Amino acid sequence: MTIQNQVYLPGLHPRARLMRLDAATVLKRYYLCERSLVLSQAAWIAGVAPFEVKVTLPRFFWQDAMTAHIWRERVFELRYPSRMLDIGEDKSLIELFDEAINAPSAEAFILSLAHLFKPAMLAAYQDYLDYADELVDGPILRYLRLALQEKAEQIAQLGRFANDMLAAAPERRQEAMAWVSALSEQLIALGGVSTKAPLNLAEPIKLPGRRDFQLAEIPARDARFHLCHYYWPDVIDPNFPYGEGLRLQLRSAVSHFNEVWAVETGGAILHAFANDLDWEFIYDTSRWTYDEARHARMGYERLSAWGFTPPEIPLGTYIFDSARGQEPIIRLGMLHYFETKNIGKKPKRTQAFASYKDRMSQHDMDFDWADETIHAYYGKRWHETLREAAPERIPDLESIRQRCDQLVALEVAKATDAERAEIRRVAEAMISKAERIGLRHDEQQSVSSNQ
Repeated sequence: MTIQNQVYLPGLHPRARLMRLDAATVLKRYYLCERSLVLSQAAWIAGVAPFEVKVTLPRFFWQDAMTAHIWRERVFELRYPSRMLDIGEDKSLIELFDEAINAPSAEAFILSLAHLFKPAMLAAYQDYLDYADELVDGPILRYLRLALQEKAEQIAQLGRFANDMLAAAPERRQEAMAWVSALSEQLIALGGVSTKAPLNLAEPIKLPGRRDFQLAEIPARDARFHLCHYYWPDVIDPNFPYGEGLRLQLRSAVSHFNEVWAVETGGAILHAFANDLDWEFIYDTSRWTYDEARHARMGYERLSAWGFTPPEIPLGTYIFDSARGQEPIIRLGMLHYFETKNIGKKPKRTQAFASYKDRMSQHDMDFDWADETIHAYYGKRWHETLREAAPERIPDLESIRQRCDQLVALEVAKATDAERAEIRRVAEAMISKAERIGLRHDEQQSVSSNQ
């Protein structure tokens, strides 16, 4: 039989649509899109005011980082032994995703996530799932389905955030809508995010209202709370005790809530060092920032459960302020410094809360300790990596700690008599209310035990 007359079995099959390198190219595209969104969400944390948004964005970009990590690892498996992640044909698409960070306002940024970027990734994952072959894509299908679920939940929550933020600032609505509309037109022109290669645009992207991103070194804060510079008297008044018993319960909850500064700092350093340290740093710091957001929520939920309302709760800025104008390494150092400074006190406080029969504070402090042992490792690891790469620019860890001490001391020294009086009034009002709550609780317990 001649070659021309050879007969073959049929090979057309719905499973055989994406070849190995085709799948790697698509997943690389998804990874790069997610990486871009992780960076922009982290960068904007200090610039968004509502507490719920500020502490929810870290959960979202931690989820995005986890998803991106799976795509990245699968690309390396499919392209073995190559570990290259060149942008290639996705250049214009990733440039558009990178523009998310340059939104004209926090409202425009959140709206773009809710109405464009997150839905684009949801559609992309559904597109891939429609092509997926369980036999070859099995290692990622579980994560693909999880990503679809997470993106749908993110879109719903972000939509609510955007509506609330625009309702509170209606003067920014038109600008935000124009921003998202222009981005949407560009994404459509590129062909969206899918299993097909995007188009590449010859002309640079032009967007109305675009503003080069700058970190909000004066952080936006939720006006529902009692906004102040120093969040408890003992920070600026050595004669005001940290406290024990009920005062320790209250002080610990306020301190946890005020880890808002750490959330903002985590986002700031993730964005600042992403290109220097690349993916492993982004992956670690996404978790680090998410942990800090959970800690802030721990404090708020304890205070809320005890009956405190936002106007009664102080929200300070002095630690974040102390790094204003400094190089990003100082913010990294500040976060690591405060993790290691207080970590030894937490087991004792956990024991104290147990003796008060305060299971909620005991529970939160116990898990906080575990998180912060991880964070201490993150801080040391990434400082050492930066110092190895640029010893002439990055001071040693002890020098950074000393500098952090100096900067915080300088910030504390700025306290005015009016600020001391103000935060003392706030704290004493909280303590007085806590004592009344405690007395009512004791009375209820006494009645219950006598029945």
